[in-house]
Parts: sequence; C-alpha cells; structure tokens
Amino acid sequence: MSVTMRYREAWEGFWREAPDDPGAVFWDADPNVTAALHLALFEPHVADSALPLVDLGCGNGTQTRFLADRFPRVVGVDLAAAALDHARHADPAGRATYRLLDAAEQGAAQALHTELGDSHVYMRGVLHQCEPADRQPLADGIAALLGERGRVFLVEPSEAAGAVLGGLAQAPAGPPPKLAPIFRHGIAPGEVADAAVPVLLETAGLTVLASGELPLRTTEFGPDGTVLELPSKWLVAGRAD
Repeated sequence: MSVTMRYREAWEGFWREAPDDPGAVFWDADPNVTAALHLALFEPHVADSALPLVDLGCGNGTQTRFLADRFPRVVGVDLAAAALDHARHADPAGRATYRLLDAAEQGAAQALHTELGDSHVYMRGVLHQCEPADRQPLADGIAALLGERGRVFLVEPSEAAGAVLGGLAQAPAGPPPKLAPIFRHGIAPGEVADAAVPVLLETAGLTVLASGELPLRTTEFGPDGTVLELPSKWLVAGRAD
C-alpha cells in the first residue's frame, strides 16, 4: 500500500465518524479567528484578486465557505471523499465547489491548473499531517496550482506546537475528546521543522514573499479552561516577479 493510500484511508475513516456539529472537530475553529486573520496577512501580496482560490485540504469546508465570500471562485479540495460529503452538506447554496484531489499525486494539481488557470492557494495545517515522503510532492503540487500569477498562504503548527500536542496526548486521562479521534485513526501529527517549510516551497520553484508567527486557534480547551492555541508559522509564496 502506498504512503498516500494509507494517509487517504486514515482520513476517510476519521471523516466518516466526524460529527456535523460546528466546532466538533479539533481544528474546526470559527473562520473569524482563523481564515480572517490569515487573509489580512495574505491580501497585501495578492496582486490579482480575480484569480480563483483553492482551499487545499479543505476538510469539512468551514474555512472554504468563508473564503468563498471573498474570492470570485473558490474550490475546496481534499483527498477524503467523506470530508467533501461534510463540506457539501454544510454548503447547500453552493458558495464554493468541492473536488476530490490529492495534490501530492503526480499530475493531479497540474490537471486542476489546466482547468482553472493560475490560482491562489490557502493551506492550513496540512504539511504536518502528511507523511514525510509526500511533503515535497505536495509543495510541487502547490507550485503547479499557482502557475505564474498565483500566491499561496500556508500556515503550519511550529516545532513548539509539538510539545503542546505531545503533552495533551500523554495526559493521565488520555487525549482530549476532540484530539483522541485523530490518534485513533492513525493520524498522529508529525513534526515539520520550521526551517523545512520554506525549503520545500523553494525546491518547488517558489519564492517566500512574507512570513511570521501567529497562534493557530483550535476548538479544544486546555486544563485551565482556555481555548487551546498552537504556536504556528505562516508564509506567503509565489513565483518571483
């Protein structure tokens, strides 16, 4: 079984069991405290706002629907059909469209680019959930989607988040309720070195245009009752002008 196939089947199982309730999934935070903050950092680098936007790893589409109000065409893509079932169910008006796609699969992203043309990409917390062997192919897929004019906004939990997640996973009472299903389906978050992320994009032919740090909001709560936020790194990249 290929690396990607193991990954896909784990996500299918997770999303088949996931509730539809807003905020029931660990990372399914309100877009006003996630995508809205990211857009404020992304938009200054978007020279062509008429391009479509691809929400890569869209899951149940919470952020996708928010982004659909701000770009002329938004396509949510995910490699799990069960995730897309959730996304379509939550979007009866069809504010966005949804597509089954594994951007790490050779040629898949290029085929979508052929259909859409140059596109912007939004990707939140996907690389650290990938198998290591899929990370460079995924970065190459992002570059294919961008073409010459697109820009990507990418945010990932930083190395410092590993200690936070590890502590939660090893708590005496076990992982918190929203984190436990992730581990149960074999989707234990992997650590991506902070310095590795820009290298993956640069190897794919992209230039990092901006970067910084920002807490990544989750829907889980810490032992003290406060909302759990993971340290994260964000960056914007595209073809050099």
